[in-house]
Formats: sequence, C-alpha cells, structure tokens
Amino acid sequence: MFSEFRNASSRKVIMRRFTLPAVGLLGLAALALTGCQSPSAEAEAAPADPDAPLTIATIPVGEDPTAENPIEVFAELLEEATGRDVEITDVPDYLSVVEAIRADHVDIGIMSGFPSALAVNTGEVDALVAFQGDGKPVSTCVVLNDSPIQEVEDLEGKTVAFADQASSSGYFMPVYMLHEAGLEQGTDYEAIFAGGHEGSFAALEQGQVDAACTAVMLTELGAPMFPFADGEWRAVGESPAMDIQGAVLGRQSLDDETRTLIQDGIAEVFSPENAERLGAYGAFAASEQTVDPTSESFASFAEIAAVAGVELKDLK
Repeated sequence: MFSEFRNASSRKVIMRRFTLPAVGLLGLAALALTGCQSPSAEAEAAPADPDAPLTIATIPVGEDPTAENPIEVFAELLEEATGRDVEITDVPDYLSVVEAIRADHVDIGIMSGFPSALAVNTGEVDALVAFQGDGKPVSTCVVLNDSPIQEVEDLEGKTVAFADQASSSGYFMPVYMLHEAGLEQGTDYEAIFAGGHEGSFAALEQGQVDAACTAVMLTELGAPMFPFADGEWRAVGESPAMDIQGAVLGRQSLDDETRTLIQDGIAEVFSPENAERLGAYGAFAASEQTVDPTSESFASFAEIAAVAGVELKDLK
C-alpha cells in the first residue's frame, strides 16, 4: 500500500468538479429542518470499492485568479496520497457541506472549528481528523490608522463588519472577544455581515463600517488576502485561542478501509512542506492532528457559540 501512495505522484491527476443542483440543496435543507435521521445512521458501511472516487463538499475558497485554488490543491495532493480519484462538489454554505455529508452525498468536508463543532454535535457526522489549535489569538478587529478607536471598548456605539455567521475567525471569536469586553451585539454595537473577510475589508476601506473583525492570520499574510499596507491600519484587541482550528468531517457510512485511507492521506497532505501551496488551508499543515477526535474535544466551543447565538441551521 505504501508503494501505491508513492507511485501515485506520477499518475495523471483526474479531478472532477460539480455544483450540487438546487433540487439537491432543497432536499438537504428539508432534512435539516425536519431533523430526519440520515440514511448513514442506520445502514452499515458498504464494502470498499477500490476504484470509487473520494468525494468532497466545499464552499468557495480562494478567489485570487493568480494563485492556485486551495481546494483544488488539496484534492490534487489527496489523489497523490491515496491513489484514488477525487471529485469536488461545490455548495453555497457550511450547512450544505454538513447536509451533503450527513445525507451520504459526499465522503468528506473540511471546516473550521465552530462549524465542525456544530456539525459533530448533530451526532450524525463524524470528525475523522481534528487540527489542534496553536495557542495563539485567532481574531482581531481592524480599524483604519486614523480612527479614534484605540481599544475594544471603544467599539461601543460603532458599526462592526463580520465575515459571516459561520466564520470562526470572522465572527465567533471576535464576537466572544467583544462580549468579554462587555459589549453585546445589537445592544452595544451594530453588526453587519459582509459575506466574507474580503467584503469586511471592502466595507472598512469604503467607510461603511468603523471596524472589520477578521483572522489574525490574514493580517499577517498581506496582499492579496489582506488589502491594507503598513501604516494604513491598526489591530484592536485579540481574541482567545481555539482548542481546535478545524476538522475533516466524514459520513458515518464510510467503511473502515476508506476511512483509514482518508485519514492517512490527510496526514500526508497537511504536512509543513505543503503549507504554502495549500493557501487558506496552510495553517492546518502546521497543526498537530488528532485522528477520530471525540465529541468532547469540541466542548469548549459551546459557550462561545451560545454567546454568538448561532446554531447549525444558521450556517448560511
């Protein structure tokens, strides 16, 4: 088997990409709303088909046309590591990733800490691999350099941009940071959702908001991920660290052979030498990995999710 992994690097990469049709999304949404049990919860895992492709559900990642798309890099590296073809299914939001896995439409999905925790909490999606946190602050709020805002408490009465309600670094962690400073959303400050980190930065640049809360990592990456040059911006506040940065989630009907193949492949893909190519997923490459983490591993997210007032159904 080890020689098959190594020889895979010389094979032609065959990667297919799909978009889950609207009717499929409607069906998945109905499953989420009615709370119906997924087919995988009752059925035993079918025998492995060594020729079957591995399938991934993903939301859009990496819009820079000059750079490699992180999910396509991940798929290419996973093909090389496992010797199996990989198919990507594009879906619009995190909820759709969870439902695609839960309904056995795909094998796996990759998500950050909070969406992963909420998904695992359903009891119908497995965490195959967890990427441990590095103990460093996850989020900060960015203001323009000439802003009078100097500390988190100064955001009282201001308008703050967040990425979206499913973002660990662009919503959950900064909202908790503001909460710890005594500021509550909707009461002490106005929150807007910009649809992503890029939208938050644009809103700040155009003067539509007073601050944009985002990942510390993005501010360190610089252009094109972070559009402000040195001297144009300042960071205000730091959120706590996260115990788990993210996870690879899998359908519960995965057979043991495929499950192990994916987990071994993840270990090979998310290695330091691949960090740069993996782009937005690069932080996972430096993280300690835990195989088959328990649901208790995600328990620390419960309090922060409660502060943000977000449930799985909100991950749009």
